[in-house]
Amino acid sequence: MSVRLFVLGAALAASGAATVSKAPESCLATTPAAHAAACKGHDGWSDPAPPVHVFGNTWDVGTCGITALLVSSDKGYVLVDAGMADAAQSVLANIRRLGVEPRQVKWIVSSHEHFDHAGGLAELKRATGAKLALSAPSAAVLASGQPERDDPQFGSLKPMAPAQADRILADGDTIALGSLTMTAHLTPAHSPGSTSWTWKSCEGTDCKTIAYADSLTMISADGYRFSDHPAYVARARKALARVAALPCDILVTPHPGASNLFARLHGEAPLNDPPLSDPGACKAYAAKAGQRLDARLAKEAAQSQEPRR
Repeated sequence: MSVRLFVLGAALAASGAATVSKAPESCLATTPAAHAAACKGHDGWSDPAPPVHVFGNTWDVGTCGITALLVSSDKGYVLVDAGMADAAQSVLANIRRLGVEPRQVKWIVSSHEHFDHAGGLAELKRATGAKLALSAPSAAVLASGQPERDDPQFGSLKPMAPAQADRILADGDTIALGSLTMTAHLTPAHSPGSTSWTWKSCEGTDCKTIAYADSLTMISADGYRFSDHPAYVARARKALARVAALPCDILVTPHPGASNLFARLHGEAPLNDPPLSDPGACKAYAAKAGQRLDARLAKEAAQSQEPRR
């Protein structure tokens, strides 16, 4: 058995025998090599992937193209994001594959209120019986399942099955479950309800802070101009600064490719990319997003100067 698999089994066992099952033999499929093979040539948002260990108490149970994290404690589990609606059963299967029964998931939290990350929330909430904690803008969207007009991507977003939040989160609020404390950081850049998360994860005496930093891409539906919405841009810039300042030993993102997560897990990252643990990763992630925002605003300014035909 590899060191990685030993840590996987030890972390599950350390979470508490009363609530967490011992890692079954099927967890052999969660090696980085097996994960890489399963996702080779597949990066679709619903392309199934086996669960893979990230670090300490944290596993990715999502798909090849969308992250969903299972975080363990001595009192149960927290699920971070749900993925697409048609991937919900894959997420549940991955949870079971780790030797965890869905009813052991006590809380579900989210990054933001778009169908590719929250589409499966309603089904996973029903299957687990877990409580759902969301930012106020995300809760408003999930209550109806319909995108809100203040989202720059309104008009290009698909509706979702409604899911009622059990708790509304403010910036700095925490989800406490036994030995686990997860902190919510409101980072409204990619969407009005964007939320990033941080928590401590340990392998023996080696403890690190995992930062699940929400998407920072400033994209929009056709016809939307960020320069026409200065208040939104100002909030987004504050969000970028907040992400840059997060405690951040290990960066994970809702789209794994945005942080090159799988290559870092597999030990195959190019030389110019950071390793799995890099305390400067969140700062660099936010800086690149700021550059993209500046470029978008400059493009809009240039377009406004072009003569009308």
